[in-house]
Amino acid sequence: MILAKLTEADRYAALHPLFARAFEFLRSPDLGALAPGRHDIDGERLFAIVEACTGRTRAEAKLECHRRYIDIQLVLEGVDEMGWKSLVECVDPATDYDAARDIRFFNDAPASWIATPPGSFCLFFPDDAHAPLVGAGAIRKVVLKIAVS
Repeated sequence: MILAKLTEADRYAALHPLFARAFEFLRSPDLGALAPGRHDIDGERLFAIVEACTGRTRAEAKLECHRRYIDIQLVLEGVDEMGWKSLVECVDPATDYDAARDIRFFNDAPASWIATPPGSFCLFFPDDAHAPLVGAGAIRKVVLKIAVS
């Protein structure tokens, strides 16, 4: 898991062949004008999901993980207080892995909470369970889904 400001993103570009393109997309000047929903960038290899909703409580949030995708979650408005726990420490699954949606949920409590303000992002790898969209008030963010391979 990585927490950083978008202005610092270049230091992470070498971690994956698609990260440079992903960060270039996140720097586009019209990013804030994108409507909620999915936006294709490079087919199933790289796409964006824009979310705009009212934040939930910590108690309502469930840890989730993905096998096929890395998440870069950039907050545009509000503060997203994302929960985190190492996947190997998650011992109480709430669901089986859903291959079609690339997601599994857990009942475990996060080990830590990361207050992510506008202009900052969290980068979650497949071994990072995370509980997003926690906060008071409106949260608007862009989640980039980057294929692991």
